[in-house]
Amino acid sequence: MPASSTFVIVGGGLAGAKAAEALREQGFEGRIVLIGEENLRPYERPLLSKDYLQGKADRETIFVHPPGWYDAHAVELRLGTTVTAIDRDRREVALSGGERISYDTLLLATGSSPRRLPLPGADADGVLYLRRAADSERIRDTFASVSRVLIVGAGWIGLEVAAAARAAGVDVTILETAELPLLHVLGPQVAPVFVGLHREHGVDLRLGVQVAEITGTSGKASGALLADGTRIGADAVIVGVGAAPDTGLAEAAGLEVQGGVVTDASLRTSDPAIYAAGDVASAFHPCSAGTSGSSTGPTRCTSRKPPPGRCSARTPPTTGCPTSTPTSTT
Repeated sequence: MPASSTFVIVGGGLAGAKAAEALREQGFEGRIVLIGEENLRPYERPLLSKDYLQGKADRETIFVHPPGWYDAHAVELRLGTTVTAIDRDRREVALSGGERISYDTLLLATGSSPRRLPLPGADADGVLYLRRAADSERIRDTFASVSRVLIVGAGWIGLEVAAAARAAGVDVTILETAELPLLHVLGPQVAPVFVGLHREHGVDLRLGVQVAEITGTSGKASGALLADGTRIGADAVIVGVGAAPDTGLAEAAGLEVQGGVVTDASLRTSDPAIYAAGDVASAFHPCSAGTSGSSTGPTRCTSRKPPPGRCSARTPPTTGCPTSTPTSTT
């Protein structure tokens, strides 16, 4: 890319910050604008459910780069700013305050958001989700003021939050619909080990159960009602039932979306000027065979297959897509 070009990154998380870093390391001399909705500089969300939640690490440890890094590397931070639209014809992004920023290349690194419980009572006060630093801090404060919590979901987030709650001396009940936690990730040999570990640490882990309703009193969550009629009381309910890619911007702009923004092996989307990386990028890439098209037009896949692994959030759109291992994300 020429030195006069502008590279705009939408998303104030690990993927966006690492893409900016990689661009400078690879000698890109153009303008880099990194836009994030929060008023915090880019940080690593997976850390929010670990030591930071337990109070073992201070806030500074979650940030991708120290405060002066962005100025030192000529990366413009636009924090507390929401991108409301992408104008692909003009190659501009529209910001919440009315400003528009032109781009030559755009990277979508908007991440994912927790899936919400589609149940009665799930919008009550005291039903908590973990995605942002403020969420982690709120949950940590909750541990200091309650005696028992109910966690819906025994994925990475649910189990890590349970560990933090037990470390804080809070009684924990976990409700999980599957027969084992993390079965699809760890397999039937390793998953039972996690069951034993959590139960040994005092977690009431209930498997193969269905939640019918989040119960409450005066608008505040007080536990859950199971499909079999069992009632479980709690002072707070924490939900960790997976995450969905934040594809709203991409969809509104007409990009191809299938369980995430569809990219090729170089993270390029259906628009050659736009890339996607991190949790918002689809795990499906254009196929290498069975294509349709002509010598004068774009070649389109008639079938898709998953790549060897999910694109790493640490790789910029100017490189290939290495495999990565499963981690908890928020």
